[in-house]
Amino acid sequence: MASKDKFIAELSEAYTFKGGYINLGGPMYNGEVVSDFTIKAPLKTMNRHGLIAGATGTGKTKSLQLLAEQLSLNGVPVLVMDMKGDLSGITQPSPGHAKIDERMAAIGLPWESASLPSELLSISEEPGVKLRATVTEFGPVLLSKILGLSDAQSGTLSMLFKYADDKGLPLVDIKDLRKTLQFMGGDGKDEISQNYGLVSTQSLGGIMRALVALEEQGADTFFGEPSFEVRDLMQLNEKGHGKINILRLTDIQSKPAMFSTFMLSLLAELYEEMPEQGDSDRPELVLFIDEAHLIFRDAPKVLLDQLEVVVKLIRSKGIGVFFITQSPDDIPDQVLGQLGFKLQHALRAFTEKDRRAIKKAAENYPITEFYDADQLLTQLGIGEAFITLLNEKGIPTPLVHTMLCAPQTLMDIITDSEIKTLVGQSALVKKYNTTVDRESAYEMLSAKIEDKKDADEEAAKEEAPKTTSTRKEKSSLEKALSSSVGRTVVRELTRGLLGVLGIKSTTRKRKSSWF
Repeated sequence: MASKDKFIAELSEAYTFKGGYINLGGPMYNGEVVSDFTIKAPLKTMNRHGLIAGATGTGKTKSLQLLAEQLSLNGVPVLVMDMKGDLSGITQPSPGHAKIDERMAAIGLPWESASLPSELLSISEEPGVKLRATVTEFGPVLLSKILGLSDAQSGTLSMLFKYADDKGLPLVDIKDLRKTLQFMGGDGKDEISQNYGLVSTQSLGGIMRALVALEEQGADTFFGEPSFEVRDLMQLNEKGHGKINILRLTDIQSKPAMFSTFMLSLLAELYEEMPEQGDSDRPELVLFIDEAHLIFRDAPKVLLDQLEVVVKLIRSKGIGVFFITQSPDDIPDQVLGQLGFKLQHALRAFTEKDRRAIKKAAENYPITEFYDADQLLTQLGIGEAFITLLNEKGIPTPLVHTMLCAPQTLMDIITDSEIKTLVGQSALVKKYNTTVDRESAYEMLSAKIEDKKDADEEAAKEEAPKTTSTRKEKSSLEKALSSSVGRTVVRELTRGLLGVLGIKSTTRKRKSSWF
C-alpha cells in the first residue's frame, strides 16, 4: 500500500477545485481521518447525475440530506422524493449532539445548525402543495405510454386530442378524457369518422379500461388544475439559499403507475421548459430519488426508457438526477453508466449473491492503490463511504474512503403539528391547493349532447300535429264515404263520368224478387 504522504499529495490535488464546491467530509487512511484536506464536490459537475448506494442502516438517507443541504446553502434548489417519510427533518434545524461535535472535530470543519427554506409537496392525499397537470399537457404520446396502449389505441387517442384541439375542447382532468371517449363512440361517432377517420369501438374500450386502472391508483387527484409550474421548484430565499422541496410519497409505493405518471410528467416538463445552457457554474435544480430500486423494480418499461433518455439529455438543461438505492445492481447499466458522482456506503456479504454484488460494485469504481476496495466495502462504518466524482474537467477523481459530514438539519421525522405549521405558512399551498373546475370538454360535450337531444325532441313535437291533422281529415272523409248517402253520391258521379266518356257501365241490374 502506498504511503500516507503520497495519499495526501494525490488526493488533496484531485479534490481541490477552482470554482464553487460543496463539502462532503474528511478523507480516511488506514481507518483514521486525515485532516490535512477535505473531500469536496464541484458545483459545476453536479448536473452529471449521481448514485448513493449502500445496505440498510449504513447512512444513505443522511448522505442525501447532507447533499441537499450543501446544495441549498450554495444557492441550488433541490427536489427530494421522500418514499419513507424520514426526510421531513430537513425542514427543521438540528438541535445538535455531542457525537456530531466529535465527528466534525475529526474532519476539521466547523458545524452549525441550519434552518433552510423548505416546502412539502404531494401528488396524493398527503399534506403539502398539490402537484397537478392537465391531460392536455401530457399529450397523446406520453399518455399512450403511461397507459400502455397498443398502436391502434394510440392512434385513436391521437385522433381524440386532434378533435379536442380543433373544437376548442380543453382536456383538463380524467372526466374530460372519459367524456370525450364516450362522445367518440356515441353521438359524435359519425362526425369524427367523417372528418378524422374511422373510430374503432374496440380501441375505445381498451383505452377506457386502461384509464380506469390508472384512475384506481389516484390519477383523478393528479390530473386537474391549477397546473403546477416547475419554475416554482427553483426558488431562492432572501439569503440566496435554494429551496428544498420534499415530495412526500409514503402512500405511493403500492401505486407504481401513479408514480410513473408523475415522473414522466415532471421530467418531460423540465426538459421542455428549461433552456439549453451547456456547462454552467452550478445546476438549476437537482433531483434526489430515494428508494430508487422501487422504481426500477416495479415501473413499466416506458418509464425506464424515459429515464435513460432523460439522464443522457437533461444535464444540458442544468438538471441533475441522483438515485438512492441499496446496490448499484438496482440501477440498469444504461443508466448507471451515466452517473458521474458515486457515493458508496457499506455492503453486506451474507450470501454468495451478496459477494458477487460487492465484487461488481468495486469494479464500478476507479482502481486505487490506497485501498483494498472489495474488502473495505464490507467494513465501512455508519456515515462512511467510498466517493468518486467528476472534477471540473469531467475527469473521474480517485476513489477515497470518506467520513461524511453531519447534516445541519434535524435527522428525524417531524410531528403532525410541525407539518401543519409548514403547510399553513406556504405561499404555494395558497396558490395550488384550491381546485379549479372551469368549463372544459366534459361540460361542453354534455351541453352539445343535451342541445341535440332538445332539438330532436322539438322537431318531433313539430311533426306530431301535422300527422294528427292529416289523420283527422282522412278519418272524416272516410266516414262520409262510408255512409249510404255518400256511397250513392259516389256511384252516381262515377256513372255520369263514364257516360261523358262514352263508356257503358257494366254494372248489372239486380232482378227484383217481386216478379
